[in-house]
This record gives sequence, C-alpha cells and structure tokens, in this order.
Amino acid sequence: MARTVFCQKLQKEAEGLAFQLYPGEVGEKIFNNISKEAWQQWQHKQTMLINEKHLNMMDPDHRQLLEEQMVGFLFEGKEVEIEGYRPPEK
Repeated sequence: MARTVFCQKLQKEAEGLAFQLYPGEVGEKIFNNISKEAWQQWQHKQTMLINEKHLNMMDPDHRQLLEEQMVGFLFEGKEVEIEGYRPPEK
C-alpha cells in the first residue's frame, strides 16, 4: 500500500514519495510533506530552470539557486519565474 501525506503544495492528501529524494533537512521535509504529484511538477520546473538559465550543477551557486527555487515552489506557493518563458496557450 502506498504511503500518503498531506501535501503542502497541493493542500490535499495524496500519495507520498517512496523514499527521500533530496539530502538533509530539506529532503526530510519534502519526504514528509510533499506528494509524488507535486514532486513531479517540481521536476518539470527544475528541468526548465536548468535549461533556460544554463545552470551547471557542479557550481555550488547554481545548486543553491535551484534549492531556493525548489523550496519556494513546494512550500511557499511561489511560481518559478523563467525570464522570457510563456506557457503555451490552451
């Protein structure tokens, strides 16, 4: 049976992550409070950020920027802003 969490991002009970995907205290907070669905949303945003801003994951400053964006997106209700990006119209 899948574990469930009250997802802080989606504000509902949802299937939780199978294991901690991010290290440290932030990773523990994500594991305990973020659903699989919200994590997938973040992964999509993360990929866009890395590609559009040409982030290098070997650069500590770039990793810090990505972590700040992740915390803002998952826990603070902030949208990831990518200069010049416009979502496709439906």
